[in-house]
Amino acid sequence: MTDVDARGLASVGRSFPPWSVPFVFVVGALAQYLGAAIGVHLFDTISPAAVAWLRAAGAAAVLLAWRRPWRTRWTARTIAVAGGFGVVTVGMNLAFYEAIARIPLGTAVAIEFLGPVLVAALGSRRARDVLALVLVVAGVALVAGARFDVGLVGVGFALLAAGLWAGYVVLGKSVATAGDGLDSLAVGMAVASVILAPLALTPQVIEDPSVFTAPSTWLLGVGVGVLSSVIPYALDQVVLRTVGRARFALLLALLPTTATVVGVVVLRQVPSIAELAGILCVIVAVALGGVERRARPAPPAETTRPQDPTREDGR
Repeated sequence: MTDVDARGLASVGRSFPPWSVPFVFVVGALAQYLGAAIGVHLFDTISPAAVAWLRAAGAAAVLLAWRRPWRTRWTARTIAVAGGFGVVTVGMNLAFYEAIARIPLGTAVAIEFLGPVLVAALGSRRARDVLALVLVVAGVALVAGARFDVGLVGVGFALLAAGLWAGYVVLGKSVATAGDGLDSLAVGMAVASVILAPLALTPQVIEDPSVFTAPSTWLLGVGVGVLSSVIPYALDQVVLRTVGRARFALLLALLPTTATVVGVVVLRQVPSIAELAGILCVIVAVALGGVERRARPAPPAETTRPQDPTREDGR
């Protein structure tokens, strides 16, 4: 991102009145999970892994056209970091899509939070982070326990996504210090789309390759990529520059709720009492702990103006 772009995006962020920030955040969350809901409907004709790859490839194409990251000077290290970040992010999305093909959207999102909350608790001595870990483990036990009868494989994929989310949190710090989040995301998703194409697409090619000859497949792939990646990531950049990471962490608690609502309204996935209790535990845990949002890189620290004291690590 150029200095002009950074200043422009920052000024846009400051133009939002404080009361509107949660609504902007929710718009991004709704876009993300509506994209996931569209993905669920595509599972009737396309494998979950192929849908996740189409999301990544679609997002990469749009981000590359928008950001044009080749204008920035890249080193071997920054490309390697962005590529690793992209592989972990797309791998996480692959696991997530395999999960929501088998268990409800809200349940999968709740289980996913085990990863970043665990990282936050292990890297902190604060009592509230330990309490957050206890709550999220209890919540995951409740939502997963309700699905062990029919969704054990889905729970396993959600736990894999949680582990990859933990890896994303660690790599996300390197991305934030090595370059701009959106540019790194564009390069990383493009690299990951190439590297993971054989793994994601081979089963679909063996079963029914004709789906890739239909223009609607690629249009829907781009649509899912824009909804689930481009829109929420871009809005998060504005939200982060407006409120900083401290309040952003509190807004994260809206994600399981948003996913559950989208699951009920769009997919008719009505949670049980146990699942609702588990999701509530996760919401409280996320509100207590300062975890990073899934696949949404924070903007790097700006050196052209004083740091915002409300932001951690200069971000």
